[in-house]
Amino acid sequence: MLTKIYDFITVNNMISCGDSVVCGLSGGADSVALLIALSELSQRLGINVEALHVNHCLRGAESDGDEQFCCELCKKLNVPFRAVSCDVRSYAELNSLSTEEAARKLRYSIFNEYSEGKKLATAHNANDNLETVILNLARGTGIKGLAGIPPVRGNIIRPLLTVTRQEIESFLSERHQSYVTDSTNLSDDYTRNKIRHKILPMLAEINCSAVETSINSINTVREENAYIEAQTNEAMNNCQNQNALNGLCIYPPVIRKRCISRLLSENKLPYSHKRLEEADNALMNGGKINISGDIYLIGTGDSLILKKITAQSNNVIRSPLIIGKNRIFDNCELICEIVECDNLKKIEAVHKKSTFYLLDYDKINGRAILRSRRFGDKIMLSGRRFTSSIKKLINETIDAELRPTLHFIEDEAGTIFAEGIGIADRVAPDNNTVRCLKVSVERH
Repeated sequence: MLTKIYDFITVNNMISCGDSVVCGLSGGADSVALLIALSELSQRLGINVEALHVNHCLRGAESDGDEQFCCELCKKLNVPFRAVSCDVRSYAELNSLSTEEAARKLRYSIFNEYSEGKKLATAHNANDNLETVILNLARGTGIKGLAGIPPVRGNIIRPLLTVTRQEIESFLSERHQSYVTDSTNLSDDYTRNKIRHKILPMLAEINCSAVETSINSINTVREENAYIEAQTNEAMNNCQNQNALNGLCIYPPVIRKRCISRLLSENKLPYSHKRLEEADNALMNGGKINISGDIYLIGTGDSLILKKITAQSNNVIRSPLIIGKNRIFDNCELICEIVECDNLKKIEAVHKKSTFYLLDYDKINGRAILRSRRFGDKIMLSGRRFTSSIKKLINETIDAELRPTLHFIEDEAGTIFAEGIGIADRVAPDNNTVRCLKVSVERH
């Protein structure tokens, strides 16, 4: 086992001669084996080994007994020892976390604090790695999740990832070395324990060497994931301009989605497999998707931009509609003309080729008002027999940049015109129309 650990450390460049390595020591079989292995390999590797124990204070006297065991083991091995206590239950309650997640967060926070400038060795083994892959598969992750636990992440190293639990127990038995057993590891209350106690034994029924064979499979996935990461690095270097990805469409889907996920991660924004699919579709075909709050990804078919779009103010701008030029926004005008409609078919033919709108002027109910967009706007469009949400229609058809300055016309019965959307069915011209209100918009 020592040779396997030494080779794995060397291949993954985990340790350099002269390093100080802090071993996370719980007192369990895995961490005890790791500490002994590192101690026995310390001269060969040229390293200094010390141990750090985190007392989670979850099991009363049992937790204190584990700490004492670790202290005595380190005295026997002549390894510097430190123990740090933390209140997992209070932290979990304060942060609305499960006990398992709270313990992990506190443990790694303590590890980080006391291993600054050093390497931190954790005792994750091949069984743990397979459990992680199964857990990630159940939760739904991409190839990154199926690559399992990384051998090196920052200053954290995991020398036992290719060593099985059976090998660890044999290693300790040969040295007549005892270890402690955390009673919570015997329970199925935690998700990982369910995998350990139920799923792995079932896999062993199919293949008694399931853990051993998983080592090579996970290594292969890790290598392939590393290649994809390298290609993603290149694409990001070529395409990223702050919060925009330009020219990304020339890359394969797997690289595009990795780049999108990185862009979101850099901005601490959430994403899922479905969200990445939607974002990739927006990139390739154009579109806009909401990521979180007022943050959107806007695709143009060539680029994808992460942008904050401030919600429109609830203050509605209103002005009486006049025949001629109307202005309620600084950069555009709405122009109204009255047109005699002696030949509606001719007007409709022209209308189809133009950007103006025609309303039956005499169907307008009372005074017409020009206004900006209003929360809750609805309209029954011409040719339809149902009322639509203007917000939904705008999100489907109008570019985000234009939305704050869209024009709306209402009469005393409701909305009759929505720029970029259409006119209300009740003011649509027909064969009896005498006068049309021609509406167009000029933007500067």
